[in-house]
Amino acid sequence: MISQVFILSSKGDHLIYKDSGDVIISPPWTLNAASVLCRVLQSHKDLHFVHVRQGGLYWVATTTANSSPFTVIEFLNRLTALIKDYCGSLSEKSVQMNFALIYELLDEVVDYGYVQTTSSDVLKNFIQTEAVSSRPFSLFDLSNIGLFGAETQQSKVAPSSAATRPIQSSREQGGKSEIFVDVIERMSVVIGSNGVLMKADVEGEIRVKCYMPSCSEMRIGLNEEFSIGKSQLRGYGAAVRVDECSFHQAVRLDEFDSHRILRLSPSQGEQTVMQYQLSDDLPSAPPFRLFPTIERDSGGRLLMYMKLRCDLPPKRSLNVDCCCYCGFSLSQELSSPDQSAELRPQSRAVVWQIPRFPGGTQLSALFKLEVPGLSSASMLEVGPVGLSFELPKITATGLQIRFLRLTPVQPSPSQRWVRYVTHSDSYTIRI
Repeated sequence: MISQVFILSSKGDHLIYKDSGDVIISPPWTLNAASVLCRVLQSHKDLHFVHVRQGGLYWVATTTANSSPFTVIEFLNRLTALIKDYCGSLSEKSVQMNFALIYELLDEVVDYGYVQTTSSDVLKNFIQTEAVSSRPFSLFDLSNIGLFGAETQQSKVAPSSAATRPIQSSREQGGKSEIFVDVIERMSVVIGSNGVLMKADVEGEIRVKCYMPSCSEMRIGLNEEFSIGKSQLRGYGAAVRVDECSFHQAVRLDEFDSHRILRLSPSQGEQTVMQYQLSDDLPSAPPFRLFPTIERDSGGRLLMYMKLRCDLPPKRSLNVDCCCYCGFSLSQELSSPDQSAELRPQSRAVVWQIPRFPGGTQLSALFKLEVPGLSSASMLEVGPVGLSFELPKITATGLQIRFLRLTPVQPSPSQRWVRYVTHSDSYTIRI
């Protein structure tokens, strides 16, 4: 049984609060913001606090009963997905602009501490408040408009913010009938100081976000040579293999074993239809390699010369943040004027920001750091280097969507979008 549900900003300020009425305590935001994050989120008096962090916000639920924490965490995750469906995005601004809608959702989702439903299809019959979109102005959305409103070649590509809108817009008159299938992968890589790959894990998922008023069935075709485990290698080509795989309860798998097809009846909103994992057996080399040189100059400064190589195809271009831990003051020489570097004193980290890194190229940087009491032993404490990046149109496992079919054929024109992206969950290079 859930006693309270509230949403805190990243600084600890309260945004949303709902009390089921079975317990009376002082609201947690009357305390200092630091104590909210450090103490209240764990326990307070007889209350147990369970929280998740999504969209830069803390989503918290309290309970006094002997409830399963995993059940509460699952509820919070579904609640964040539900609010994202109705508000379009998860951020402090979107929550503030749609507080009336969120309170209406909470009244329908939680009744006297008991969860009723988190289904967007069920709730759409009861929710009356319209969402206020907080999507910022973007020139990328205007790139689809040509001279005198004519469509351009770029209009065939969905803008990056196309799926970040409330699902209520699909029910409005004139709303677009669209469906998005996203293949999202997160890489965890550790490369030793000798350049040897020590660890490489990939966690992936297939998400479906539906803006169609009615769709009885959707069929998603994966790679025909897709295999789960080494004992199920299929086909004659280069197999796409994962170690583990799980599916949403609504997915029907009667065609999966023979044709690698997922069948489901999508509901309006976003849902994860498939999750998979691959460990220590990437089909290709890691996308980045680092070649560092660390020495001490005659003035006692620490010199770090870094060469970062991108092994992606030449047509790829991405943003990269490179972070190395060391130093107290910094001067740098970068290979391009559009790059930047800064020293963060609190974490003693040098952050090298690369706004555009074309595939098949190599960039370099020379950092000169003042380190008090620099010695040979302290030079061994430099590092490691962490990379943060996002690879569009790429999957590390090679998983691809072969086709996307809707049944029955929609009477009005519908658009289907398939997008691929790989994130760096943890990409560490030891030096």
